[in-house]
Amino acid sequence: MSSDAYDFEDTLRQEIDDALGDMSLMDMMDAEEATQRTAEGAGLRRGRVLAIQGDDIFVDLGGKDQGLLPATQFEDEPLPNVGDLVEFTVVRFDEKDGLLQLSRKGAVMAATWDSLQVGQVLEGRVKGHNKGGLEMDFNGIKGFIPISQVDRLRVEELAPYVNRKLACEVIEIRRAERSIVVSRRAVLDREAAAEAEKRFASLVEGDVIRGTVKTIMPYGAFVDIGGTDGLLHVADMSHRRVENPRDIVTEGQQLEVKVLKVDHEQKRISLGLKQVMPDPWAGADTKWPVNEVVTGRITRLAEFGAFLELTPGVEGLIPISEMTFEKRIKSPSEIVKEGDVVKVRVMSMDLAKKRISLSLKRVGDDPWMGASVRWAEGTITTGMVSRLADFGAFVELTPGVEGLVHVSEISTERVRSVSDALQVGQTVKVKVLQADEAARRISLSIKQSAEVVDFSAYMSTSDHAPEPAPAPAEGAKGKQKKQKPRKGGLD
Repeated sequence: MSSDAYDFEDTLRQEIDDALGDMSLMDMMDAEEATQRTAEGAGLRRGRVLAIQGDDIFVDLGGKDQGLLPATQFEDEPLPNVGDLVEFTVVRFDEKDGLLQLSRKGAVMAATWDSLQVGQVLEGRVKGHNKGGLEMDFNGIKGFIPISQVDRLRVEELAPYVNRKLACEVIEIRRAERSIVVSRRAVLDREAAAEAEKRFASLVEGDVIRGTVKTIMPYGAFVDIGGTDGLLHVADMSHRRVENPRDIVTEGQQLEVKVLKVDHEQKRISLGLKQVMPDPWAGADTKWPVNEVVTGRITRLAEFGAFLELTPGVEGLIPISEMTFEKRIKSPSEIVKEGDVVKVRVMSMDLAKKRISLSLKRVGDDPWMGASVRWAEGTITTGMVSRLADFGAFVELTPGVEGLVHVSEISTERVRSVSDALQVGQTVKVKVLQADEAARRISLSIKQSAEVVDFSAYMSTSDHAPEPAPAPAEGAKGKQKKQKPRKGGLD
């Protein structure tokens, strides 16, 4: 390969060889009618002069592209000044300097064997096609575009390109065959990159723009917003929880999205779809007022409770402590499961933080209602030890209502460990020391319940007064003091 040859991928070379078969590029093109045509002029472009150094005029083409325009082409007119707009055509791409070579001639430079270079941009006409690509004529020079280099996207039908004029970049020169291999895709890619850079620079956070879903990934979707891609993260697709992005968007779908963030350093764009939709939390305090009983669906369970969906995009939390009055549970799954539709009571709402606290157990009858009357101070009753703690034991008086027996109220004797005196499931007799219905707290005593005389057995059958307690025996120290009766009969 000559020093001018373009070092392109093996796959591209294979495509060319497969297309030609046993024929040379010259033989293939000779099979077509050879007609000399003069280029009818490439489309003029405009750019702004960045700098002038000697005979070189540097021009900004937009985006990151810059071109070099010879000052000698302004022999018949004044040189432009820095900042002036000038018209030109693209001649070729200089890979070494990374600059586009420009011309003021108003048309793409006529292709001659003496002037051909890799990277040069030429305009030619499509003369025909075969299974491997397009057959081109560049002002009498035969060329070939491999099918993978015809467009940026996969091309299935080549016939519609016949007789069209295309701007292409030279990627290989075969001087022995007097033919060239060119790429239209290289020109389109460069134009798209310039357009993407221009589009990126124009984006402003908060803008609402239209885009097309390009690729869907497990974490979101990439959306083409006009030459550049932005990421629509799964968390920004909907106000409701999204498990699979394909449930919300499809490839090729047109969307209206909001620009959430533009990272100029990393060249990343974050987009939002739910941000252009109505906020389901708007007016939530009116739709679901505190203390209102509402219906919803259990969406997911956690160790600390269950989430309930009131409407798509609005979830509330049922803490595990608000599941049931009847027993202490270790997991919400003991009471509910995902998909259950249940009634709950709204306990509190924080619109700023978008949080709603719900209760499942407070929808029905509250066992604490009337507790201060049912278990008034001084009442003697029985209950079952439901759980033990270092500081005492909890006694269930009725399902949903527990009272605390402090360790100091278990026995008249010193209790070193609660578990030494009581066991879970044991039935005990207790005295109510204090009942606070509002705070849902009841203080109990086991040791004081044993000091009380129960008169109920006597009063149920007759009006007999209780028999007096037997007189104490005289001790060694003489007569004992006469015992006074207790007031009220109960401690």
